[in-house]
Amino acid sequence: MPRTMVSGALLLVAVVLTAQLCAGTAYAGSGGDGFSVEFIHRDSVRSPFHDPTLTAPARVLEAARRSAARAAALSRSYVRADAPSADGVVSEVTSRSSEYLMAVNIGTPPTPMVAIADTGSDLIWLNCSYGDDGPGPATARDAYAQPLGVQFDPSKSTTFSLVDCDSGACGELPDAACGTDSKCRYSYSYGDGSHTSGVLSTETFTFAAPGGRGDGTTRLANVNFGCSTTFVGTFIGDGLVGLGGGDLSLVSQLGAHTFLGRRFSYCLVPYSVMASSALNFGSRAAVTDPGAATTPLIPSQVKAYYTVELRSVKVGNKTFPAPDQSPIIVDSGTTLTYLPEALLDPLVKELTRRIKLPPAQSPEKFLPLCFDVSGVREGQLAAMIPDVTLGLGGGAAVTLKAENTFVEVQEGTLCLAVAAMSEQLPASIIGNIAQQNMHVGYDLDKGTVTFAPADCASSYPAPTPSGSV
Repeated sequence: MPRTMVSGALLLVAVVLTAQLCAGTAYAGSGGDGFSVEFIHRDSVRSPFHDPTLTAPARVLEAARRSAARAAALSRSYVRADAPSADGVVSEVTSRSSEYLMAVNIGTPPTPMVAIADTGSDLIWLNCSYGDDGPGPATARDAYAQPLGVQFDPSKSTTFSLVDCDSGACGELPDAACGTDSKCRYSYSYGDGSHTSGVLSTETFTFAAPGGRGDGTTRLANVNFGCSTTFVGTFIGDGLVGLGGGDLSLVSQLGAHTFLGRRFSYCLVPYSVMASSALNFGSRAAVTDPGAATTPLIPSQVKAYYTVELRSVKVGNKTFPAPDQSPIIVDSGTTLTYLPEALLDPLVKELTRRIKLPPAQSPEKFLPLCFDVSGVREGQLAAMIPDVTLGLGGGAAVTLKAENTFVEVQEGTLCLAVAAMSEQLPASIIGNIAQQNMHVGYDLDKGTVTFAPADCASSYPAPTPSGSV
């Protein structure tokens, strides 16, 4: 669980809806097929936060524990979406306990940074530190003297500029104010209590091809963003790339001002595979794999969240209907899947009846079903666990294999990676364990989410040729 207190981090928040974001231009030599970047699990050996002292089961258990905090923050935002926070800002996203990272380079020359990639957030923000003569109030810059991690210094970039108060981007922020210099300043609160404020600006972002293969880079010029002068909260990494469904996300930004459309996809490798996943944009995000199932997005209390309708859960020939009006959030940043007790209880009973393994004590109260697998040889386990099928809106059926429903959280202890909703966790969530070895595509233009079984460890696309959007 992330424990680092970011008491001095100056942040960089990307804002959408800028008429300057390279509208109508195209990739040089890319054929217009979009681009891909590396999608790194925070516990992967590719991650700067990888802890080599932890065993594979211990890493999974830590992720499950983080999941409870993440789900609670998502749920608080979900049920309080219509209620303003104490400072008048609606808390819509959470910056804590997200699980996947991506590399981003900011400015000219580029400053390389590693940021959380979050499907439950709208904003892009990165640690930012002005030089001695840079813009922004000195009192705010001096208030936090020990920011964490890599910082972007706008004074060293030739493509940095500030945004005026009367810009469309300034109006898109949930709480913006005009400074004495007529530049746009903002304040933003997160679902977990974190808070950031700063000054809107524009800059160039550069994304590298996955895995460092080839020379492929994609450049996004004149992106509206804000350099935050304050940040209070807990956090890992150098910032956050919001991939949510709201107007402030990277996805909406690409769709509004490039030919790529508002769509992206990823293919998550299993926790047991120490490799990175792929995150795709544009036509590379199309999910055309065999067995693909598409479900429509439904209106959500929080615009950033990708919410679909959950209709049933099926095990073998037993189908358990969901309660009426059962929305479920598809989220890459939550580890476990969360279901209402009306579905989880019969699911646990049916799995207990079908799985012929000795029971084991759960290491955590929120894990409802565990088995002793110490006597099971590797490769035999998958055949002993039945498939679980989620029935979604539009007739979509998403089949979860053993690797999507059970995880080893201690040596020899296998637990169901599904937990119960509660008063503290009132929103259902399809977590990232359920999405392992699936190609998951989000299309805001069509209003759909698509799931398809895939071998994600071998799903890296060819490197993207260098170019600009």
